[in-house]
Amino acid sequence: MAEGVTLEEQAEAAKDFMEGLLEAYGYEASVETRVLDEDTIEVAANGGELGLLVGPRGSTLAALQDVTRTVVQHRFPTRTDRIVVDVGGYRQRRVAALQKFTQQIANEVLESGEERALEPMSPADRKVVHDTVNEIEGLVTRSEGEDSARHVVIAPAS
Repeated sequence: MAEGVTLEEQAEAAKDFMEGLLEAYGYEASVETRVLDEDTIEVAANGGELGLLVGPRGSTLAALQDVTRTVVQHRFPTRTDRIVVDVGGYRQRRVAALQKFTQQIANEVLESGEERALEPMSPADRKVVHDTVNEIEGLVTRSEGEDSARHVVIAPAS
């Protein structure tokens, strides 16, 4: 394959894979793609009864994203951009819930003056926490731990 593979071609390959997977498992859903930025595409499946594809805390969705990315990489080995897979709007709901939770913990840290360590999270979830706290004056964040134990600490600014 040439390096001239476009983001749109990658999106189409990801969409074809997702549609085939949904059909193979008997799900009735539509699959849409959109360009998020110059290096990222989103492939989103929407329909009823897709919760099994999300899994507990998005674990099945994360695996589905990895498999989709692998399929596209196999088809276009010279270039694969970032592929984000969403099912039933889960990612937007997860970000909103995580922002709300982070706001609550941040308020507690501001009131008590004591730092709080959150539970281990995925890199994407940690980014939401960091970004949310960065908007709040008087607080800082840091990531601690390794691999699956990596978590965010919210602390008062010095």
